[in-house]
Amino acid sequence: MRPGDTLTLLAPLSGPIVPIESVPDTVFADKVVGDGISIDPTTHTLLAPCDATVTQLHAARHAITLSAAGGVEIMIHVGIDTVALKGDGFTARVKEGDSVSAGQALLDFDADLLLREAPSLLTQIILLSGETSAIVERASGVATAGASRLMTVGPRRKAMEDASRASSAGEAGASRPPRATVGITSAVVVVPNPHGLHARPAAVLASEARSFAAAISVELGSRNANAKSVVALMNLGAGPGAELRITASGSEAARAVARLVELVRSGLGEDLSAAPAAPEPTAAAPAALSPTPAALSPTAADPAPRASEDPRRLPGVSAAPGLAIGPVCKIDPLALEVEEHATDTEAELTRLHKALLHTRLELKQLVAASGKRVEQAQIFSAHLTMLDDPDVITRAEVAIVEGKSAAFAWREAVMSSYRELARMENPLLAARANDLRDVGGRALRHLAGGDEAQAAPAGSIVVAETLTPSEVVRLADHGASGFASVLGGTTSHAAILARSLGVPYLVGAPASLLDVEAGTTAVLDALDAGDAALLLRPTGPELDAHRGRLGARRAVRERQEAAAAERAVTRDGVRVAVLANIASADDARKAVRLGAEGVGLLRTELMFFDRATAPTEADQIAAYQAIADALGGRPLTIRTLDVGGDKPLSYMPLPAEDNPLLGIRGLRIGALHPTILRGQLRAILAARVGAVHRVLLPMVSGLDELREAKQVLEEERLRAGSPPVELGVMVEVPSVAIQADRFAEEVDFFSIGTNDLTQYTLAMDRTHPRLAGRQDALHPAVLRLIEATAQAARRRERHVGICGAVASDPEAVAVLIGLGVTELSVSVQAIPEVKSRIRELDAARCREIARAALDLGTAAEVRALLAQGARPG
Repeated sequence: MRPGDTLTLLAPLSGPIVPIESVPDTVFADKVVGDGISIDPTTHTLLAPCDATVTQLHAARHAITLSAAGGVEIMIHVGIDTVALKGDGFTARVKEGDSVSAGQALLDFDADLLLREAPSLLTQIILLSGETSAIVERASGVATAGASRLMTVGPRRKAMEDASRASSAGEAGASRPPRATVGITSAVVVVPNPHGLHARPAAVLASEARSFAAAISVELGSRNANAKSVVALMNLGAGPGAELRITASGSEAARAVARLVELVRSGLGEDLSAAPAAPEPTAAAPAALSPTPAALSPTAADPAPRASEDPRRLPGVSAAPGLAIGPVCKIDPLALEVEEHATDTEAELTRLHKALLHTRLELKQLVAASGKRVEQAQIFSAHLTMLDDPDVITRAEVAIVEGKSAAFAWREAVMSSYRELARMENPLLAARANDLRDVGGRALRHLAGGDEAQAAPAGSIVVAETLTPSEVVRLADHGASGFASVLGGTTSHAAILARSLGVPYLVGAPASLLDVEAGTTAVLDALDAGDAALLLRPTGPELDAHRGRLGARRAVRERQEAAAAERAVTRDGVRVAVLANIASADDARKAVRLGAEGVGLLRTELMFFDRATAPTEADQIAAYQAIADALGGRPLTIRTLDVGGDKPLSYMPLPAEDNPLLGIRGLRIGALHPTILRGQLRAILAARVGAVHRVLLPMVSGLDELREAKQVLEEERLRAGSPPVELGVMVEVPSVAIQADRFAEEVDFFSIGTNDLTQYTLAMDRTHPRLAGRQDALHPAVLRLIEATAQAARRRERHVGICGAVASDPEAVAVLIGLGVTELSVSVQAIPEVKSRIRELDAARCREIARAALDLGTAAEVRALLAQGARPG
């Protein structure tokens, strides 16, 4: 946009105009994404406010980004928290790359649906290109779509000069900024922030500095930084109480220094009245975006994992038991293979800035989609400032001029700044180096043309901030011997899959895990749930000792597998059925090979993930039949769809919830999407099972929910003319265990899901990395609920099993048998070991142990009791 040029934006909707500051969402009201205007719409077709190109259409279709003349970028965001609808209620009329004219229809939305499911219909028209342009005039009153002038946008400097002239009379009596001497102004200010000038305050300072037509520097002792570069500011290493000198030159030097001094004194957006807090969270990689906010790293204050005096030992929590030895392999966002050299400098410079533009829009969409997750919005806002860092961009541009490709130049520029930050003595500032790697990797993927999956060498131990279920499967298939991550929980899907694959997985490791150099020899010891760790650079004797343990475990495993087909009977003659938790026909075949007596839990939701649409009834029938055939007449228990909470589906919109783990999930999904529940029940009934055919209902909390589901099942059974099937409920909510006697009157069996039962009994989010060490199903309170369920089942002659993670824990088997559990459904890999453990036990002694465990106070005490009292002998 040339000086003096302006762009007029027409109203995209009809309705009252609302100031952006009044929008009930802090991300918009605080202008985190950018300045703008909101409309309370009375029309339901969104129109283009000007001639433009569609730069980005969000996957949920609730937001669209347009690029107009002069580099003006506009985002229109329909409603508040509408991203949670996953596209339901929206119909796009354009696609990315389309050229549109002012007044052209962009998308339609179902206002009635949005009003039911979203907090507000207020629609925001946001100026994203705030670095170069600004709103010089804005309308008020009531807008008419396609006709009313909503706002006028002009070059940022001109807009600021107009605003300055407009407010000059009001400033006559105000205190004057420091006087300029020959165009240079300087002032000293002390950093009041309890953690110094770390990422977020540095981002606020840099962002504000860029709004002035002045060259601004910040000095600390002999060090000097460009005030418009967040990386340079962090590299100063300014801790609390540091004395900074801010110097500026240019037409706005005095105003710039006065404003920046005022900002620093006020804390740069941080609450200075609060006591020093724990280090700010590091943002997770893109895959970490989920229903829960990104990324709290465990700190020294955590009750678990155990602290270590050996700096080589990184403690954590065992999410999948096992032992592995191998070189460290890092999943690195900057590890993509790129060409080093290029010949067309102009083309590469264009590629760089196009990639930065796409990344900037992506980050702004993520900020806008953060909703009430203010912490997440702040993290991605800081990433936006890092992305636009002038020092990093200049380094990349210089390298391109010297003949490097845009991708190579960007990666090297980011890595150079990363290394500077990583060397900082302040651990909080050094930790922000990983934020720079994250945002740098995000832009590099655009430059490299996609999100290419990274491989891990066979035998390596993969370390990462977080791992997704698909990454666990892919890396295990490539031969990874173990996993370790900063984030994650013992009951996450990634952990469940790691256990089923027999690959040890350590979660809750300290953030220093991400600083481990690739190729470092390590020992991953996840055998003990409470004392798991990654040992770096083991000595020769340590390696020999662990190799001996590994060899001994392999020998034991071979003996267990050789006897896996034998029944699991205690020494005093009590038989315990050992079944498998599976997700596919391949799992079923492997389970049978390892001695499973059937399937106690088919997780049907895993076939609903990683798809654009729900599987058809035919898809489901084929999958269930293949599993039944693989079992060869053994019992099959199929759990209906268990999603929601920590397990979202992209194509199944759920209402936004403050506490999704307490909201619409499990069986409650059936009330919201009855066609999916009925279709799944029809598919289950259509499968031909040679033995016991069971339907299992997840997340039941009351008898009314059970009765409604029973009625639906019976209606579909009668309609299909199918024979009766056994019906059971998951005992995951304390209310079911407490009313187990009433439930036993109406069901054929119970399956205790200890992962959720523990979560709801102890009031601990099972996905929370800082609580992973406390999520123990052997807590006496949880054991009492298991006992109550088992007693009610016994009185009504119903069988009761456990399908939660504790069933796969060989050390827990004794107390479970002692409480009256007659069936254990375990991860596929655990079958031989659990059956072997049962044969070592005496059921009478197990009952004594269980009685003693119920009188203890903590899970640790129960585990100590088991270690002492349940030894074979």
